[in-house]
Amino acid sequence: MVNAKKFAEEDAEGYAVVVVGRNVLVSEAMKNYAWDKLDKIDRFHDHVMHVTVTLDIERTEHICTILLKIDHLEVIVKASTTDMYASIDEAIKRLQTKLRRFKDRIQDHHHKKLSVIDMKVNVFQRPYDETAEYNAEIETENQKQAGVIPPKIIGTDTLPLKTLRSDEAIMKMELSERPFLIYKDEVDQKIKVMYRRTDGNYGLAQPE
Repeated sequence: MVNAKKFAEEDAEGYAVVVVGRNVLVSEAMKNYAWDKLDKIDRFHDHVMHVTVTLDIERTEHICTILLKIDHLEVIVKASTTDMYASIDEAIKRLQTKLRRFKDRIQDHHHKKLSVIDMKVNVFQRPYDETAEYNAEIETENQKQAGVIPPKIIGTDTLPLKTLRSDEAIMKMELSERPFLIYKDEVDQKIKVMYRRTDGNYGLAQPE
């Protein structure tokens, strides 16, 4: 049985847990099940932790994605089965494995004072449905005939550019499972892009 009072106390102290649904109505039973499982994971009591559990159904696949934020680190795991409760179990298992594997390095990284600067990026529009995509293709073809295809910028965003060592960059890639990471190298102070290769290894590009 989930300890609602304990979660309320931890939320007040900076440990927040949110369970949301996508293409599925999250029942109280599902929410309590996820909370109860999360209550058993390793805690980092001196860190601010926020957990978002997203439950989704795509055809016959029941998908559980967990995003855990520990200060300036993100840990992401995903599991898919034909049963939502089994997917929650598997996602929690993968989360626990990651936290145990990187626990000491997470602690060391937490105590390190990071250098962070803002990186401005442009947001380009893309079609979001078949009709919009079809219309975009027509527009693109018309622009090709005119010899001009201007990109459409719909806004700007700000991303943190952190100063990291290469081993810290790899740890962040392992924890977040993101396809790439842009960072400033602590050793040579150059901007670098670490990316996930199709063979499972990591590539490192140095634009400058």
